[in-house]
Amino acid sequence: MTAAADSSPDARWKARFRAARMTLPEWAALRPDRCIFVSNASGTFEIYSWDRTTGATAQVTARAAGTTQGAIDPTGEWIWWFDDHDGDEFGVWRRVPFDGGAAGVGGGVLAPEAVPGLPPSYPSGLCLGTGGVAIVGRSTDDGVEIYAALPDQDARLLYSHAQHATVNALSRDGAMFAIEHSEHGDTRHTALRVIGVEHGAVVADLFDGPGLGLEAVAFAPVAGDARLICRHERLGRWMPFIWDVASGVEQQLALDLPGDVSAQWFADASALLVVHEFEARSSLHRYDLATGALHPIDIPAGTVAGATARPDGVVEFMWSSGAEPPAVRDSLGRVVIRPPGPIAPASVPVSDAWVNGPGGRIHALISKPDATAIAGTGAALPTVFLVHGGPTAHDTDAFFPGVAAWVDSGFVVIRVNYRGSTGYGSAWRDAIENRVGLTELEDLIAVRDWAVQSGLSDPARTVLAGGSWGGFLTLLGLGLTPDAWSVGVAGVPVADYVAAYEDEMEGLRAFDRSLFGGTPDEVPDRYRESSPITYVDDVKAPVFISAGANDPRCPIRQIDNYLERLRERGADFSVYRFDAGHGSLVVDERIRQTEVQLSFARSHLGMD
Repeated sequence: MTAAADSSPDARWKARFRAARMTLPEWAALRPDRCIFVSNASGTFEIYSWDRTTGATAQVTARAAGTTQGAIDPTGEWIWWFDDHDGDEFGVWRRVPFDGGAAGVGGGVLAPEAVPGLPPSYPSGLCLGTGGVAIVGRSTDDGVEIYAALPDQDARLLYSHAQHATVNALSRDGAMFAIEHSEHGDTRHTALRVIGVEHGAVVADLFDGPGLGLEAVAFAPVAGDARLICRHERLGRWMPFIWDVASGVEQQLALDLPGDVSAQWFADASALLVVHEFEARSSLHRYDLATGALHPIDIPAGTVAGATARPDGVVEFMWSSGAEPPAVRDSLGRVVIRPPGPIAPASVPVSDAWVNGPGGRIHALISKPDATAIAGTGAALPTVFLVHGGPTAHDTDAFFPGVAAWVDSGFVVIRVNYRGSTGYGSAWRDAIENRVGLTELEDLIAVRDWAVQSGLSDPARTVLAGGSWGGFLTLLGLGLTPDAWSVGVAGVPVADYVAAYEDEMEGLRAFDRSLFGGTPDEVPDRYRESSPITYVDDVKAPVFISAGANDPRCPIRQIDNYLERLRERGADFSVYRFDAGHGSLVVDERIRQTEVQLSFARSHLGMD
C-alpha cells in the first residue's frame, strides 16, 4: 500500500475503528494491582486482565460475538463475565481465575458457570463482595429476581417482583446491598431499597415520589460503614448526596455546579471524586467531606467516560474530545496505560450551536470537514444529522470513529441533544413522556431549519441517521417530515412500536410503559402516533436499514414488518442484516456497516 493510499480519507476513517481502544480499568478493591478492562485489541471487543505489578495484560474472553460485561471480585482472584448467545443478552455469568487457568483463552475448557443452578436470563446487575459473596440480578418475562450466591452453596433468592429492578451497590462487609426498583410502576424514576444479605430483610427504603428518581452509586469502601452515595433529582437535575442507611440521615453536599453531577468515594471515605457533566463536556473535582471544600482536578477540555480514585489518591479517568482519541489519563498528567496496537488518527474539533426550539434552547454539536478539500461544494455542505440513541443519553465532545467517518466523507455532522436527552435537567429529559418521538423530532427539525437558513447545510443533501433510538427517530422523521430529508440511514431501529413491545425484553417493556403511560392495549393511540410504521407510506427519501438477527432491544420481526410495507409500495430502500444483537462488537463488522451506510448516502446524493 502506498503512502498516498494510507493517508486517504477512506483509510483514515477505517484506521480509527481498527485503532486500539480500551475502557477505564476496573481494579479489585483488596488487590488494586489487579485490573480488568475491555479492549478491541484482538479485532473484537473482549475482556482483558492487567497486572499492574508486572505490567502484563492478557485476554480473558474470546467469543465470536465479543464480550463486554465483566467484573473483578474484591480479592482480585476471580473475573466474572456474561455469556450470552450471539449478542442476544440472554445467558449466564461465568468466572475464571485472574490468570485464566484452564478456562483461559486458548485453554480449551469452557469457563464454569459462576452461579450453578440459575437458569439463563437477562442480567439485572451484579455486585461482588468479600468472602466470595455475589449479589446477582436476573430478569425474565416474569419480572426480576435477585439472589445471594456464596461458593459451594446454593443461591438464595432475596428479592423478586414483577416490576423491574437492578442491583447497584454492595456494602464492603457484604452485609447489605442496594437496589433501584420500580414497584410503583415507573422505571424512569426509580426508588431505592437496601436489603440484608443474610435473611433478605428490608434495611431501609427511600422514595421521592412520582416523577422524581433516585440512584444508588456506591457504599463507603470501609467495613461497617453504612453510608451510601446516592443521586436525587429534587433540584431538577441529578445531584449526589450521602445516605447513612443505618441512621436514615441524608448528608447534602455543597456543590455549586450547573448540570448533572455524580460522585465516587476516595479510598479512605473522607472525600468524594465529583464528576460534573455540563453542556456536553466534563470536569472533575475532589470534595472534602469534613470541610465542604471543592478542589478542581486539572483535565483537558473534552469528555470523561469514567473516573476512579486509586488508593494512593491519584485519580484516573478515560478522556477524549471530538478531535483527540481516548486515553486513560491520571491527575498527575500521565497516560496510565495504552492497549496494544496503533493510536487512532485525530479528527476535527467540535463546535457548539444553540438553537431556539419549541421547548427551549437546543444544544447541538457540529463537526465540519475542510470545505476547501471537498470538490464541487459551495458554501452549503452535505449534512448528516446523526441522532443519538437512548433516549436517556446525550451527545458529548468525545471521540467517535463513526462521526469522524462521516466528516472524512465530506459531510458536516450535526448531533442534537433533543428533549429527552440527559444532561440538561429532568424537565428536558422527561418532556418526551406521553408524546414519544414527536417531541424529539420537533427539536431535530428546528436545528435542521437553522442549519439550512444559516447557510451551513445544503437542503438538497440532508441525511437523517442514527442507531437504536436514533434509528427510531430516523424512520419517524422520514415519515412525519418527508420533505426535510434527502436520505435516511436507520441502524437497529424501532420501526413498528407495537410489535417491538411484544418481542422486546421485559426491562424495555417496563421502560416503554413508563414512557407512554401504559401498554399498547391501554394507550393504543399514543403507540400508533409514535410508531414509524404508521407513516411508512409517506416516506419519500431512500432509506437504509440495518438489523441484528438476535436483537432483544429492537427485535427483527418489527423491522421486517416495516420493510414489507416499503416493499409493497416499491420504495427505494436497502437492508443490511448481521448475525449479532443490538450492534456488533466485531471491528471489521462495524467497518462494513459504516462503509455501506456511507456508500448508500453518497450515491443517493450524487457524491460518488
